[in-house]
Amino acid sequence: MEQTAKLKLPYIMPSQAQKHVTHNEAIRLLDGLVHLAVRDRDLAAPPVTPDDGDCYIVGLSASGEWTGWEGAIAYFVDGAWEKLAPVTGWRAWIVDEACLAVFDGAGWQPIDGVPESGAEIQNAALFGLGTSADAANPFSAKLDRALWTARYVAEGGTGSLFCTMNKEAPAGDVGFLLQSGFVTRATMGLFGSDGWRLAVSADGSAFNDAIRADENSGRVALPSNPKFLGFINYDQYVAADTWQTVAINNTLANGQMAFDTGTNRFTAPADGLYRFGAAIGWKQNGANVPTAVKAKLVLNGAGDLSAPLVKGDVASLAVDGSETALHLHVMATLTAGETVELAQFFGGLDGYVPATVTRFWGEWVV
Repeated sequence: MEQTAKLKLPYIMPSQAQKHVTHNEAIRLLDGLVHLAVRDRDLAAPPVTPDDGDCYIVGLSASGEWTGWEGAIAYFVDGAWEKLAPVTGWRAWIVDEACLAVFDGAGWQPIDGVPESGAEIQNAALFGLGTSADAANPFSAKLDRALWTARYVAEGGTGSLFCTMNKEAPAGDVGFLLQSGFVTRATMGLFGSDGWRLAVSADGSAFNDAIRADENSGRVALPSNPKFLGFINYDQYVAADTWQTVAINNTLANGQMAFDTGTNRFTAPADGLYRFGAAIGWKQNGANVPTAVKAKLVLNGAGDLSAPLVKGDVASLAVDGSETALHLHVMATLTAGETVELAQFFGGLDGYVPATVTRFWGEWVV
């Protein structure tokens, strides 16, 4: 054997003349290989004025004195170029890129980056992009923008892009946590079921569902929007010629508990546009038949939110309160804290507001 196995340094052989020549050649090779640093790895032709000791990783389509040296190290020493063939595991500092690369047997790959060959990265324990990953967040990225784009048909793709997030079972969670200052302010996904939910929070602790979508029917609910449907469970007496608040004392629905069955009023929980409606009936008291039935919505206990509706031909209605006399519909802009109630009036003679048909409802629109 006339040279070392790894670096191919020449041995001084027994009885060799001019041993210093062989020794100096080995020292020269060590000077080029130890703490290997190359100026560039993309050049295909030698630079015009290299400095003694310069090293380059030869790029593709090599020419001139580097012809056939692709991927090898071109070492300029004693006024001439010398080819150093890399071995798997050699490392080199790429000066113009400020990165460390390793020879993997086929090409030079950045040690702390994605292999340029496009080789797979499998079963990596941690991946941090611009920040450090940890056991709680094994994939972490710190950046200003992110782009995911479909691989086009011309590139062998389908032109479409799907991002899949999976959970083990319906009882688990899968979704997005949207944070401000690392405090979660909104969640979006499948939480505790297979129905889609969007929830928001002011403190990162208590969450209110803004939207729910049922996985079976596709029906969408807005659980936190104020809305109510109220009714009465007894016939209420109204004296003649007197506007009287209808004592809506029960609700079938009462989102955000905005309707108070104790005061018989709806209170706007936020500024916005609201929609209200009512079904108003009349039930005869003995032989009394009022000249008219009127109904309106009252704002803040005093002003009219709507002009009164009037039903004059009361005698045409069923006396037992089984028919609706009036249907009232109103849209209005309210300020948070303002109240709305239903009022009724019988002209000339008294009567009853019947439980059978009387309803009052409303909801926040926007």
